[in-house]
Amino acid sequence: MNGAGGRRRPVIGVMGSGVERHDTLAGAVGTWIARQGFHLLTGGGEGVMAAVGESFAAVGDRRGLVIGVLPNAEDDQRCRAPAGYPNRWVELAIRTHLPLSGACGTSPLSRNHINVLTADVVIALPGGPGTSSEVRLAVRYARPCVAFVTDRSQIPGLPDEVPCASTLAELAAFVLEQLSGLPEA
Repeated sequence: MNGAGGRRRPVIGVMGSGVERHDTLAGAVGTWIARQGFHLLTGGGEGVMAAVGESFAAVGDRRGLVIGVLPNAEDDQRCRAPAGYPNRWVELAIRTHLPLSGACGTSPLSRNHINVLTADVVIALPGGPGTSSEVRLAVRYARPCVAFVTDRSQIPGLPDEVPCASTLAELAAFVLEQLSGLPEA
């Protein structure tokens, strides 16, 4: 899965708090994704999004990119990128007309649909309503999703069908198993 010979590089979506960084979890995840040669996709903002992007970008010999799906429509207050968007580690910015998610994260006008549908695997770190909505969308769209948390309560309303990984080894095993069934191109 190195992106050569007609194989596309997998995209791993990491969802989590836009405020709290959860550096221990996010740092381990970002470094691991980069070392695997995968792309990292986030919402491009602060908190977990910045922490995972920072750790991913710090891996010097990585092959993947930090992708951020951003709110960016200047003519609509709900869709303007707030301060901190994109965070400084975003290398490929996908600017949309769609608003920040928050509690309305599963509405048809949420960027969360793009985040989830673009990711081959979704990893959820601790977060609030936006993270919870992304996890629910992953379930709706049958996207492989795993929560990397120490307690299920760190993602409010985490669906029962979403497994939890409490170690990086468990997380890695889940992600690699899900990617083993990806089509060649």
